Amino acid sequence: MRRSALFLPTERQPPADAEALSHKLMVRAGLVRQLGSGLWSWLPAGWRVHQKVTQIIRKEIDGIGGQELLLPVMQPRELWRRTGRDTIDELFKLQDRKGAEMVLAMTHEEAVTFLVAAAVKSYRDLPKLLYHFQVKERDEPRPRAGVLRTREFIMKASYSFDRDAAGREEQYEAHRRAYARIYDRTGLEWFECESDVGMMGGTVAHEYMAPCPAGEDDVVLAGSYAANLEVASADPQPLALPDDRELIEVHTPGQTTVQQLAGGLGLPAGALLKAFPIVVDDGRLMLVMLRGDHRVNDIKLQNALGATFRPATTEEIAARIGPAGYIGPHGVDVEVLYDAAVGEGPYVIGANAPDRHLRGFRPPAGPRIDIRRVEEGDTVNGVPVRIVPAIEIGNIFKLNTRYSEPLGATYLDESGKEQLIFMGSYGIGPARICAAAVEQFADEQGISWPRAIAPWEVNLLSLGKGGTPERAAADGLYADLRGAGVEVLYDDRDTGNGEKFAEAELLGCPLRLTLGKRSAESGVVEAQVRRGRTDLDGGVPLQDAPARVKSVLETLP
Repeated sequence: MRRSALFLPTERQPPADAEALSHKLMVRAGLVRQLGSGLWSWLPAGWRVHQKVTQIIRKEIDGIGGQELLLPVMQPRELWRRTGRDTIDELFKLQDRKGAEMVLAMTHEEAVTFLVAAAVKSYRDLPKLLYHFQVKERDEPRPRAGVLRTREFIMKASYSFDRDAAGREEQYEAHRRAYARIYDRTGLEWFECESDVGMMGGTVAHEYMAPCPAGEDDVVLAGSYAANLEVASADPQPLALPDDRELIEVHTPGQTTVQQLAGGLGLPAGALLKAFPIVVDDGRLMLVMLRGDHRVNDIKLQNALGATFRPATTEEIAARIGPAGYIGPHGVDVEVLYDAAVGEGPYVIGANAPDRHLRGFRPPAGPRIDIRRVEEGDTVNGVPVRIVPAIEIGNIFKLNTRYSEPLGATYLDESGKEQLIFMGSYGIGPARICAAAVEQFADEQGISWPRAIAPWEVNLLSLGKGGTPERAAADGLYADLRGAGVEVLYDDRDTGNGEKFAEAELLGCPLRLTLGKRSAESGVVEAQVRRGRTDLDGGVPLQDAPARVKSVLETLP
């Protein structure tokens, strides 16, 4: 591609609202442009990156038996009503001109299950692995960070259909191996993490995370352990408790927070029990108790309850327990749930009376449930945890019969008995992989692409104007590289050299070749590896340039 013909509208300054590095650089480099809130156009150079990622994914999913198809974005709402997902807030809902209720799909479990339910009749028709690259629509309330959180995006979604859980397990593990190869090939640093099943449902899920400062998720890491903070578990920091031998009431006026109370009593925050009153969706008022140095993990609590909940109001607390800021589990007539990190005590708790707390409380024996957020300083198998921000770049789910049951996806087994199909769902976002690569490898000058997904492998700069020997030499080198199958962007514009160098740094192709008057006379082209901005010793001889360039490219990450 000649730069003079390329649609690449670069910018000197990032968008005023850009915070994420990938947002700033992808706009400045002319890769993407915003059409509206959460709506992005991919320009030619950016689309080349996106399509390279797509092709890596396609090859690996084909390699485990995937069959590519395409499913509609617009779907009857009735299918989503049958699975109970039509009320999801982020789901776009609309009516056609005849009044029929429709949705714009954010995932395609309903559509693909409906398709398979109509076509699969016998155990001989299974297993199947179907996938597609398709636009997904999401009524995202707060689009942000450029292409990282949008309202419209392309996703690879694959769906496995098996006779039983054992077959589904084989397909799940095949996807885990394929995903590892995909992320390795794209050049990213990544982790596979345990995760929550969320709106997808099912029983088990893993997600794939690329660590970077712009990440919206937090990953808990400790040795070989990796899990999303939403579901992570760890051993709490050890704590020395006071030697209170009996339950006594203490006067604590105005000490309604953990910090105030711990400071007033001269105790560590973990020596207190913090009360978190909630109302479950069936109307029950419950009291959740944690150590004072811990926080509730809403996802883990919801999973433990098997129901949604909300914080109780001040009025609800006062009517059943006591004044807010002074409540505790002693003597209350509501159900109390203790976190697994709560030990035998003794602890300080609220006395359910104004300006009063109790010292020396020992929780009753009984079940404990892990409902707390992992904190820095906790450990897993003795290894201190690290909590790092990361971008989610893929996820896989064991759906089992979550969709086949409501949508009637069944088959007849060897004995003629009807059985439900077992399913798995596996997603990857190419746009997020592109953005994660920018985040992980950019420097002060701009983007630095991994070779496998760079828009072009080589950026050739001509420092000579038309009609000069150096321009003729650059034209010849461009033709030779193309003839050898090298992907090359040739900057043939009659613009300032400084502009060419700055744009090359910003765009971030793995190898830059610079051909000016000195190179034309010496027969050696200057070469610089973009990652680390390292000059190539000896440059590239014009006489054998294609072979030398291909040899250098093979060494680049």
